This record gives sequence, structure tokens and C-alpha cells, in this order.
Amino acid sequence: MPDNILARIPLFATVPPAELNHLAEALRPCRILAGTVLFYEGESGDHFYVVLAGLVEVVKSINTADERLLVVRGPGDFVGEMSLLNRDGRRTASVRVSQTADLLEMRRADFDQLLHRYPLMAYEMVRAMSNRLTESQNRIIAELHDKNTQLQTAYDALQAAQTQIIAAETLERELKLAHAIQMGLLPQTRPAAPGYSFGAQIVPARAVGGDLFDFVPLSPLTIGLVVGDVADKGMPAAIFMAQALALLRAEAGQGAAPAEVLRCVNRHLLYMNQSELFVTALYGVLDLVTGRLDYARAGHEVPLVIEAGGEPLRLPRGRGQPLAIFDDVELDEGTLLLPPGATLLLFSDGVTDARAPAGDMFGPTRLLEALAAEAAVADGAQALCDHLLARVVDFQSSAAQHDDITLLAVQRTA
Repeated sequence: MPDNILARIPLFATVPPAELNHLAEALRPCRILAGTVLFYEGESGDHFYVVLAGLVEVVKSINTADERLLVVRGPGDFVGEMSLLNRDGRRTASVRVSQTADLLEMRRADFDQLLHRYPLMAYEMVRAMSNRLTESQNRIIAELHDKNTQLQTAYDALQAAQTQIIAAETLERELKLAHAIQMGLLPQTRPAAPGYSFGAQIVPARAVGGDLFDFVPLSPLTIGLVVGDVADKGMPAAIFMAQALALLRAEAGQGAAPAEVLRCVNRHLLYMNQSELFVTALYGVLDLVTGRLDYARAGHEVPLVIEAGGEPLRLPRGRGQPLAIFDDVELDEGTLLLPPGATLLLFSDGVTDARAPAGDMFGPTRLLEALAAEAAVADGAQALCDHLLARVVDFQSSAAQHDDITLLAVQRTA
């Protein structure tokens, strides 16, 4: 199979040409006749298909009285990816070939390896799924509009209300799926290093959000710490977040100094960004032997450090600009030492900007006091993040959460 075929498929747009050669050898081409069912809803799956030619139908409740055609996919599209993203590996719909199709089959192992080497491909998949979500929403809205115009009796009004309920439930399920996909992009486990404890918490203000965090293993003795905050909410911020996270991981993995990593990410975002969004970020490299953290700050919140005796370590605040705005971005570079017994907290402004029902903000002073109190009693960095989040939630009480909340903690125990 020529690798130039793969180069024309949007899903593999970020994969380098050299990798396409290996990918072409790993994918299994097949021709499927019209009328063939590729897989059924509810089955366990470990592969998905890329359509080269022909048409396939995505169907719910196939071969029943309730059968419903969701969408038709053609050349350049992919189907069956949900079984690789769902935890139980179950197919969420059936797929039937409606016009004899040439397909490429990719197995879970090849997919996972490709995502590990080229995380930007996850952005392409999230973007495709976001477009599908938008298409679904527009289709539902159009259907509701058509039905509403046909209402002439109370029965018709009842039917329209029922349709709206179904549409809302469908949208809710799709948003839950988008949330699961976004959370799946973040670290699923915490680093394990002698003498250290790591923890994190993230709560989007909506189903999906623009905050991010990461632990980047750089060597047996160093680890990268990342926190970021896209200046928006909802689906646009989620897509930009996935893009920024993939770039940060890729550049951090090159082992450059924190400031150089952020400058490289800034260049990529300026080149790729058509949405006029921007992201604040902090990236630091922690030396697990000395406890030294070298960091660079792109408009993000200054870290908080509580020493073993409960005293805060005051860090200087230099000028730092967000990424994806300026060609020559100005960064705040700093170094701090995390002595035994000390606690480091990185966070997004959704923590300090959280508001109580009366309107007052949680604020930096209350956060510092909460950190000092919880650091003295929490059993590890993850428990510390859990307790801090609980304090913020209690403070908000019945007030709405207006911004994403992210906490990343490191405790040096020895």
C-alpha cells in the first residue's frame, strides 16, 4: 500500500513521512462488499477502520424496528474508534458497508504506539470528534425546528417536547464522552519517586475545559511539571488545550531548559492557532536528588511553597506573557529549592477566583493558609490536592463554578 495514500488522510496529517512507511506496513487493507456489517453495537472491539473508498453507515439498533441511521462516512473518515476510547472496549454503534469499500484496519496496539510517538494525532482525533459533535447538534436542532413548525395540536406539542428530551439526553451523552476523552489525555497515574509524593486534581467548569497538567518523565532523576490554562471554556478551549498539551509533552521530551520549551511551544501555537485563543503555562524541571526546581512562567500563577515548619517561601514575581500571542514572548524564569518536608503547589486561577454565594473570592491568602494547614496533616500530595479541592468546593457552596480548577502538588518527604 503506497504511503502517499495515508498522507492524504486527515487523521495522519501530523505523522512524519518516515513513520507513514512503517504505518503502511502495519495497517491491513481490505475490500468489503456492500451490505456487509463490519461490527455490531455492544461487541468488544480492539481495532478501527480508515475509509479509503466507498461508503459506510453508522447505525443504532441495527436490524430492529428501532434501527436508526446516524451518519454515513466516506473516504478519509474513520469508524470504530470508540471501542479504543471507551474503558470497556464496547462498540457504541453498528457499522454497515453501504457501498463497496476499501478500508485500512488498525489494531489497538498499533494505535496506542502511534499516539505515544505522535501525541498531536490525538488532537486530530479530538478535532474530528468535535466536528462530529457539532454536526450532531446541528442535525438535532434542525430536526427540532422542522417538528416545531409542524405543531398544530396538543399532541404534536407533546411529541415535540419528547423529541427535545431525547435530543438533550443525546447531547448530554456526547458531552460526557467528550469529557472522558479529554480526561484521558491527562496523566492517569502519578509519578513514583523515593522521597517524593505527587498529586493532582482538575475540575472543568463545563463538561470540557481549557485547564491542563502533566508529569513528564525526563530521566530517572528528573521530572517535568506542567500546568496550563487556556483563556476560554467549553469545546473551543478543550481542543486548544489538547493541542497545547501535546506540544508541551513533545517539546519537554527533548530535554531543553524550561524557557526554551515554552518558546518552542509558543512558535508552534502561533503557526497553528486560527482561533485567537491563548494559554498561560508554567513548566518546571524538578531534580529529584537536590529538590531544585528550575521553571519558566508564561503568564501563569506563581508557585506556592510551604516549608516543613509551615512557613511560606516567598518567590519573586517577574513579568511573563501568555503563549500564542507574541512572537518574542517574555517569560518569567526562576529557581527554587524544595527542602525535605516542604510542599510545592502549582495551580490555575480557577482556584483563587472561585466565588462564594455572596460574591467574595477564595483568593491567594485563603489558598496559602489552606495549603499550610493541609500540608501539615495530609497523607501525601494526592490527599493534599483532594482536601484543597474540597475547601474550594465548600467555599463556593451553592454558587456556580465559573472557571476550571487545577491543582498539582509535590511533597518532598525525605
